[in-house]
Amino acid sequence: MSDVNKPGVTPPKPPAPPKLRPRSLVLVNTGEGKGKSTAAFGVVIRALARDWRVCVIQFIKSDTWKVGEEKIGRQLGVEWLKGGDGFTWESPDLDQSEGRAAAAWQLAAAAIAGGDYQLVVLDEITYPMNWGWIDSEAVINAIRSRPAQVNIVATGRDAPKALIDVADTVTEMVKVRHAYDRGIKARRGIDF
Repeated sequence: MSDVNKPGVTPPKPPAPPKLRPRSLVLVNTGEGKGKSTAAFGVVIRALARDWRVCVIQFIKSDTWKVGEEKIGRQLGVEWLKGGDGFTWESPDLDQSEGRAAAAWQLAAAAIAGGDYQLVVLDEITYPMNWGWIDSEAVINAIRSRPAQVNIVATGRDAPKALIDVADTVTEMVKVRHAYDRGIKARRGIDF
């Protein structure tokens, strides 16, 4: 008789099944209200606190646009790429703006597919998607086929239906009131 079958002997417990990592998530912050990018940068801080590698690609903001979150993000090790040339209504050459957005998408696609980052923020990506500057289907396919550990946060007004459909969490920012409507310009430390 084996020891396991003897009275008073407890059989050994089977080994615990290996823990499966939960799949990564896709978050979309959209809507007319303020706070879409701000919320995304809050997720960046959380990811950094967990020692994640983070990449932010900004599709509208240019190298001349100095934002506080970029300054601190870079100090904390965030890979920060700017693909835009500023606000489209100020652009002297929309063809150049489109080319910059397409180049930014190539960098973003590589960041997603490479799997080196646990978080990739696609800041203001909805605009070039909606304007036809980047192929929306390519964006959705890159998100769907991302490596298992790559989480995505996409921001911008008027998120395309396909982007909303691929997302796990969609938040719509609703504007109740905005200081800009009363002639108050964006403030350093509050808005950028």
